[in-house]
Amino acid sequence: MLRVFCKGMLAGLVLMALGGAAQAAVFYPTSFTLANGLQVVVVPDHLAPVVNQMVWYKVGAADEVPGKNGLAHYLEHLMFRGTDEIGPGEFSKIIAAQGGQDNAFTSYDYTAFYEEVAADRLPMIMQMEADRMQHLHIDAQTAVPELRVVLDERQQRTDNDPEGRFLERLDHRFMPDGYPYGRPVIGWKREIEKLTPKDAEDFYRAHYAPNNAVVVITGDVRVEDVMRLAAATYGRVPRHKVAPRHVFGPAPLPKTHRFKMVDAGVDQPEIVWRFAVPSYATQKNNEAYAYEVLAEALDDGETGVLYHRLVAQRGLASAVETAYDPDARGETSLTIAASPRPGRGSAADQTARLARAMRESLKDIAARGLDAATVGAAKKRMERSAVFARDGLSAAGYIFGSALATGHKVADVEAWPDRIDAVTVDEVNAALRALASTPRETMGLLLPDPHASPAARDAAQPLLGQGAEIR
Repeated sequence: MLRVFCKGMLAGLVLMALGGAAQAAVFYPTSFTLANGLQVVVVPDHLAPVVNQMVWYKVGAADEVPGKNGLAHYLEHLMFRGTDEIGPGEFSKIIAAQGGQDNAFTSYDYTAFYEEVAADRLPMIMQMEADRMQHLHIDAQTAVPELRVVLDERQQRTDNDPEGRFLERLDHRFMPDGYPYGRPVIGWKREIEKLTPKDAEDFYRAHYAPNNAVVVITGDVRVEDVMRLAAATYGRVPRHKVAPRHVFGPAPLPKTHRFKMVDAGVDQPEIVWRFAVPSYATQKNNEAYAYEVLAEALDDGETGVLYHRLVAQRGLASAVETAYDPDARGETSLTIAASPRPGRGSAADQTARLARAMRESLKDIAARGLDAATVGAAKKRMERSAVFARDGLSAAGYIFGSALATGHKVADVEAWPDRIDAVTVDEVNAALRALASTPRETMGLLLPDPHASPAARDAAQPLLGQGAEIR
């Protein structure tokens, strides 16, 4: 175990400093924790004189007060509205003036803020983040207009977007309101409209503290310099008691196993199939790693088992994709998505045929089982991806931040290749059989409206710019 020792004022501020294990397999990080509870992870990368900083708060939409859905995302917006040192809206302008870029995002389990700048600007961005960690101004003059911005963002990304509407309704049927992951991160419109500056202020005071945050620094830095800067900036932010996080129970059974939505704004039909499966936090015998390998085996472009069956062999689909994110505090989902290939019959007929084929194929593959060659090839692709993750500055920030914000350790990230390598064929097939037989799944079908006129389809298209964060 590599240990970093501190002198002078660092000795009083840093409680622990440690690196990854001697056989660290991914990023070779150094992690230390300040006396106020802030964990800092440093991943030196000297390929270019650039640095990326990500600040992760261990709070997200799943931790919101009942009846105030959207509060975590609203506060994310308000974090850019100023302090005594930085005026409303000036944070991003300062970063841009230095040739850098910044942004933020909210998820169910965390809220993150990041900046990428020239390496010699690191002291500046650390001080800026430390400032708004404790001195954020929330008042009606800025908070009320920002609520309108949040509502406009929801309008563009969900209400005016057929796929956005579809996914929101699908997810609400898959994990209903009783489970926090069944509520939209951006919030229900009816609840966003009722949020107040005081709601945001209370949420900020309850959750935003150094002892409830993780900072990941990646780039052209020396560990000892980051330790000194962290102590001089973040180390001056006092810790305080934070509200307890939501405690997850088992995900409820879905409201429905099949959901269909017809929309005049849809051109290309699609199928999205969600399964409730364990996450790293809820697994009992490392089965989350088996699900990771399974997701890779089912879909990796033209080598994926489902792709081969549904696209290459049967010609029913034009695309097949899988997604599985095990970094969650509660049970999570494995998703299989596909689009039918245009051909015989209506779009509804094509989609229905593909939906039947997806179910039949999954059951048949589960009955036969995946062979050692297929599982081994999937594992090798995944292990190579860990090597490629080192090439970008932001990858380490995302990977460490999401892991640490959901209750895991630096060592868990570094051990990932070994844990994937240890997954057996039997474990992957056990996960596959569980997936194929579970009642905890929902399949959603999004279809074009065959009766809509061209003018109606044009009117139903989403507004321009829907993919951009509005601030």
